[in-house]
Formats: sequence, structure tokens, C-alpha cells
Amino acid sequence: MKIKVKRTSETAVLPTHGSSAAAGYDLHADVAEPVRIGPGETKLIDTGLRFELPEGYFAGIFARSGLASREGLRPANCVGVCDSDYRGNYMVSLHNDSSEPRVITAGEKIAQMIVMAYLPLEFEETAALSETARGEGGFGSTGRQ
Repeated sequence: MKIKVKRTSETAVLPTHGSSAAAGYDLHADVAEPVRIGPGETKLIDTGLRFELPEGYFAGIFARSGLASREGLRPANCVGVCDSDYRGNYMVSLHNDSSEPRVITAGEKIAQMIVMAYLPLEFEETAALSETARGEGGFGSTGRQ
């Protein structure tokens, strides 16, 4: 599948692929100068890229495991959703979960994007739902012995 991408600055880096079997494509920071993110702080980091996704698909923006585990940086909303009709710059709202300030530099990998299909749905209101063995068991209910 080919995805159209437009750079909005000369310094924007196209998404990169860590390996031939990697599901995610790395998104890079497109910043004019280093961005300091203090402990517990969130900053919006531009990628300098806009995408045209096919109808029926969306881009999920996920944390990079190394950045999250080593630096304590993750998308503030945990998983971002970019719809196929969005044409603005892809931005990553990075949150610093660590107790130390972190710095994002130009070209640094800040998140990973996975393009996924979704099913269009219609919701039909009803007075009753079918019964299941689990029923209304919620958080932790399937782990009980």
C-alpha cells in the first residue's frame, strides 16, 4: 500500500522502518531547536509531515518502546488516532513520566505510526443484550480461580 506524505518543512524526516518485519514506522521530531520536557510535563512535538490515508484506515500513534523504557517518554494520550480525513501536521504530544528533564532534538525518533483498517459501524439501541457465561464480570473478573 502506498501512503501519500507531504513535508511541511525542508527538515522533516520521512517515516523510517526499523526492520523489514516491523509493524510501526518511526516518526521523527521536526523542531528548530531542542525541546526540554520537564518531569511530569507534556509538550507537543511536530513531525513536519502530513499524510493522506485511504478511506477505511487510520494511523495509530504509539510509544517507541526504547524511548518509553529508557527515557520515560510516551504519547500523553497513550495512543493517538489520526483519521483518514485529517490533513494537518502529525503532532506527538510527548509526556515525561520520569523524574528527570528530557530533551528532544531535531530528527529524533519520537513515536511509531501503525496504519490500520477499521470497520464502519452502526449502533442499534436495544432493551436487552444476549446472555454470556461472563455476564457483567468486569475488571479482573476473568482472572479469578
